[in-house]
Amino acid sequence: MARRSKIWSGALVAGALLFTSLGVGGIATTTGAGAPDKEQTVSLSGAAHAGHKMAASTAASGDDQDGDGYIPANPPVTGVTPSTAEPPHRYFHEFQANCYVSHTKPDDPIVYPQQPGKSHDHTFMGNTTTDAGSTTASLDAGSTRCLAPGDRSAYWMPTLYKGNTSVLPVGPQVIYYKAGVTDYTSVRPFPKGLRFVVGSPTQSVSEFRNHKGFVEGWECGDSFFNSDFPTNCPSRPDVQLNLRFQAPSCWDGRYLDTPDHKSHMAYPVVNPGTNNNICPASHPVALPMIEFKMAWPVNGDLSQVRLASGPAWSFHYDFFNAWDDRTLRTMVEHCLVGGLQCDARGYDQNHPEAGAALNARYELP
Repeated sequence: MARRSKIWSGALVAGALLFTSLGVGGIATTTGAGAPDKEQTVSLSGAAHAGHKMAASTAASGDDQDGDGYIPANPPVTGVTPSTAEPPHRYFHEFQANCYVSHTKPDDPIVYPQQPGKSHDHTFMGNTTTDAGSTTASLDAGSTRCLAPGDRSAYWMPTLYKGNTSVLPVGPQVIYYKAGVTDYTSVRPFPKGLRFVVGSPTQSVSEFRNHKGFVEGWECGDSFFNSDFPTNCPSRPDVQLNLRFQAPSCWDGRYLDTPDHKSHMAYPVVNPGTNNNICPASHPVALPMIEFKMAWPVNGDLSQVRLASGPAWSFHYDFFNAWDDRTLRTMVEHCLVGGLQCDARGYDQNHPEAGAALNARYELP
């Protein structure tokens, strides 16, 4: 079966949103009616995450000063209406964050902040300092194993084992930043400190397969769309175990985190009138859609392969944004809003006339 991925596109109509004042992290803010209060925010998006249970963390994390699990955005983004516009068709609107594995540790600064050793083992990419005590400030001050020095974000997932031996991805892993809505020109950068969990270690096999982030599932060789590790995996040096999984890309504009680490985010929905993908009214702010494309150097007999969190369908991942604001804004505007298929420098080889967003050192010129 041929490889496939979700592509969102459209044709030209008038009516793109105009945003006026620039807030933290390059986020434009507008005036208007505010988002719901804490209790309403959770209930509004609860249906989008039904069946994906995650224990709410009550320990103060340094960012969550009152320990209630809510981290307000400062400033919040209010008065936004989901865009139904259709910009000129561009087949791609994405860029890559190529990041190496930095370390493994039984920590999770989102679900178990300030509780070292509390979590199952995780494989961390990007920021080299990520641990149970990580905060926005500590990540911002840390170093990174992403090609772009400005990407000090933390990315992590359950460690994969073959028997009792951990198997770590080799080389830079591809983390896509894409437009999840038809109006790719409406996508804004992540606010600094935004964090969320995609999927759940306690989800069932059907919940994993039917999750909105499921793209190709587990694949190896010519076996695709698997909820479990594929049994047909050739023993060849060029064959690896792969997974593609997408994150929600619509934000409520109010919170950088919520107690279940999901309710402030939602997946795009289909607009019945136009059949376009738009953000729901409860989460109207379009952000980049992260897609993990992971590769583990394991093949052949996979009967002894497991995740630290359990079976194959317990896969999930975490994201904690610590990008340099100017670098992320430049990449989003050049590649996503610009309708390009960019590498980690923000260069589209099919459109060389557009130039690169970053220099040869993956930094702003």
